Order: sequence, then structure tokens, then C-alpha cells
Amino acid sequence: MTTNMAHYVVDTAKVLYPDESFQIAGVCFYAQNRLGRFAKEKQYVDIMEARFIELGIPCRRELVVGATGNRVDLVVYDKILIEAKAKPFLNQDDYAQVQRYLQVLHLDLGLIVNFWARSAQPHRILKQKMS
Repeated sequence: MTTNMAHYVVDTAKVLYPDESFQIAGVCFYAQNRLGRFAKEKQYVDIMEARFIELGIPCRRELVVGATGNRVDLVVYDKILIEAKAKPFLNQDDYAQVQRYLQVLHLDLGLIVNFWARSAQPHRILKQKMS
């Protein structure tokens, strides 16, 4: 099955949560357009949370990750983790952080978004199968 989102054609058999991811990307662009590129992470998450609520998209903010005391920025649709960053570049530690959160929360998809990039493009991270 394929879904036509604007001018993108996505093979939904190969992409996890394509429609939801597309909506989340729109909210990320909305937040960056409102605040520009150099705001703080909390400000972007504030805007995103408000927009999700406005659009009727279920989201939970600052969900505690297991017994670590760490908090996920947002979980949307009860199945997609979003971690917002506001820094010059993403690094391996950022991706590893999202992977750890996916494992502990038993979620299959995480999105990491660096709002300081020219375009707030969410990077998809699939939960790795542990052997």
C-alpha cells in the first residue's frame, strides 16, 4: 500500500508510522518557523506540545524513562518518541540516547530533531533488536 502525502509517495509497507511522522514533521517546521533557529530546546517543545494539542494529536511531555530519572521530551500517539535538540550538530551520543529511551519505553520509532539546523528535519531512529 502507498500513501500520497502532498507530493511524496511513501510505501507504507516499508516505513513505520508514515502518516504520523509526516504530521510530526509539520509540527517541527511550525515550531522552528515560530521561533527561528536559535531558541532553547524547552521553547521548541513548548510550541510543539501546544500545536499537538491544538491539532488534537495525543502527546505526553517529559515522560520519565524507567528508573533513570531521565525524561523524554515528547511521546506522540503513544508510539513515537520525540527528542528535541538545539545545538550546532547532532552527535552519536544523541542517537544513542534515543536508542536507549526506545529500549526502555518499548517503542519502535524515535525522532530526533535539531532545531538549530537550517531545516528542522526529524531524523528517524528505529529501535534496534537486541540479541
